[in-house]
Amino acid sequence: MSRAFASAGDLAEKQVSFTEVGPGLYAFTAEGDPNSGVIIGDDSVMIVEAQATPRLARKVIDCVRQVTDKPITHLALTHYHAVRVLGAAAYGADQILMSEPARAMVVERGQEDWESEFARFPRLFEGHEEIPGLTWPTTTFSGRMSVYLGQRRVDLMQLGRAHTAGDMAIYVPDANVMFTGDIVEYHSACYCGDGHFHDWPGTLEAIRRWDLDAIAPGRGDALIGRDKVNAALDSTGDFVTSTYRSVAKVALGGGSLKEAMAACREVCDPKFGDYAIYEHCLPFNVARAYDEARDIDTPRIWTAARDAEMWEALQG
Repeated sequence: MSRAFASAGDLAEKQVSFTEVGPGLYAFTAEGDPNSGVIIGDDSVMIVEAQATPRLARKVIDCVRQVTDKPITHLALTHYHAVRVLGAAAYGADQILMSEPARAMVVERGQEDWESEFARFPRLFEGHEEIPGLTWPTTTFSGRMSVYLGQRRVDLMQLGRAHTAGDMAIYVPDANVMFTGDIVEYHSACYCGDGHFHDWPGTLEAIRRWDLDAIAPGRGDALIGRDKVNAALDSTGDFVTSTYRSVAKVALGGGSLKEAMAACREVCDPKFGDYAIYEHCLPFNVARAYDEARDIDTPRIWTAARDAEMWEALQG
């Protein structure tokens, strides 16, 4: 390859923040790195998103232990991506929760995704030797299920395809707070390499209808207050539609992937160029939008070899 993916050069440690987004609810954020969430119940704790490695997971656990000594019994994984799930072993949770489609994606493409992301994110995978293998759920669901942490109810919901076909949102009704995973981002690019552009805006509107008091997004700062929640929903929707429409116009006109990349940059760089992981996501987003415009509904599996092939097509 003529040059590495942008993420390969992102080696600086990020500043961690641990923000209360509701009573007993916290967002672990790190300047655009993958976020995690914490839900403290009457007698136990649920973690949302495992992080990429046990090393990073222990940073989450350290924050949890600053606010509670209750045992971590549940780990909810909003989707299958390696940077979200491979730190699971550190928590020792009895229950690992995923949607049924997310588990199917682990079966279909989990190993390939691990190998692809490992090559692209060297900093996030420091300490990878501790990862015992793919993360498998103990419990799956379709549509919706509820988990009770004592009297505190936590609703796990599939609200529609967006970042992946298996996305799950986690809603805590007593606080009117939602953990959205990568369906919603804040001042961070959406990674759309496994995305569903046609469905994503509708999924965002399904979230908006909850009229939430706070969201812990997949990346970026915690969103507290309806104004900030709605602003993030708007900007995420704008990112997705701006990416797709600019690329689809080229793809449907018979243009090349490289031409689609240029068209996307013309529209998106002025609006989103300063977003976290923008340069990393851009080629994958263009490639997936190009495919979806040509009626490839199921995202093709990303492998380290396909990453390189796509990148060469954009550079040549």
